[in-house]
Amino acid sequence: MNDMTNQRAWARIDLAALRANVAALRAKAPGAAFMAVVKADAYGHGMVPCARAALEAGAGWLGTATPEEALALRAAGIGADRARVLCWLWTPGGPWRECVEADVDVTVSAQWALAEAVAAAQAAGRPARVQLKIDAGLGRNGAQPAQWPALTAAARAAEKAGLVQVTGVWAHFSCADEPGHPAIARELAVFRRALEQAADAGLEPEVRHIANSPGTLTLPEAHFDLVRPGVAMYGISPVPQVGGPADFGLRPVMTLGARLANVKSVPGGHGVSYGHRYVTPGATTLALVPVGYGDGVPRHASGAGPVLVAGKWRTVAGRVAMDQFVVDLGGDSAAVGDEVLLFGPGDRGEPTAEDWARACGTIAYEIVTRIGPRVPRVYDGCA
Repeated sequence: MNDMTNQRAWARIDLAALRANVAALRAKAPGAAFMAVVKADAYGHGMVPCARAALEAGAGWLGTATPEEALALRAAGIGADRARVLCWLWTPGGPWRECVEADVDVTVSAQWALAEAVAAAQAAGRPARVQLKIDAGLGRNGAQPAQWPALTAAARAAEKAGLVQVTGVWAHFSCADEPGHPAIARELAVFRRALEQAADAGLEPEVRHIANSPGTLTLPEAHFDLVRPGVAMYGISPVPQVGGPADFGLRPVMTLGARLANVKSVPGGHGVSYGHRYVTPGATTLALVPVGYGDGVPRHASGAGPVLVAGKWRTVAGRVAMDQFVVDLGGDSAAVGDEVLLFGPGDRGEPTAEDWARACGTIAYEIVTRIGPRVPRVYDGCA
């Protein structure tokens, strides 16, 4: 349903823009395979529709954080004949066997994870497709360099036994969104050394990869065999200090809108929302926007978040509540049911997710990802 006239709020998802973004990003790394990262419900855009659109645009891999996300892709009918799927965030006792049986590539960052993958392969009666992750300096998941030779040797032994197939070796940058940061060169050096050690152990991975969105856009030396764009695929610049989406040939995919739920005249000195952090400076018109932090609008946007109402940018007046916030229209008029645009590509003069990020002291990744399930997604540009 594309008619939003009866909806309280909506997030319009432009799948044609997403496909164009994939094409633009693939052109940045023409020699590498393309993994479309669709974790966290495709950064709030809807995992399955976005995964399908990315595959239509030439992606060959899909990336998820959790195994449950990977299995949901398979359950939605995205089979191994259509896409390879990699998941990377595991805890002991996870659905290893289910992922092996679903042809999901599983990430192994330590000996315990390799043991669980091997056990899953034995239970499933087929090899587990495994990708080994090195901690090149981010300090999150991945084997420490000191642990790497033992892990690669154990993985090779399991491979010789027919229990695993090591399909990849990978890492993740810590500071690729800060071009020129010294950590970038250090982490590339650690990754290259890890690749050499994996080869010394007898491993021949299908793909070697480290480039996320900023790595894809700004570090051609990091492209290796595969790139893993996430937020850039959704039209958000991962390096806004370098350039906006248009500078990289990208277009924001999500537009967040709502309908005014109330419009009323109030006198000067009238408090607005909890705590009366905003008090009207004079007689004015207040408009009620029926979305709040229960929908993913940051409470940090209180007194700061920009919205387009009645043809002008306005700022959230007072605190964002769970279900609603208020804007002061000054001397302008509006009617109940009028459209409000919180963010989008900016074509109609509306703010962007980056504008919201600056207002809230965060990153645009968070702005789009946190939009919750109470806000229906409406998909344009379906193939």
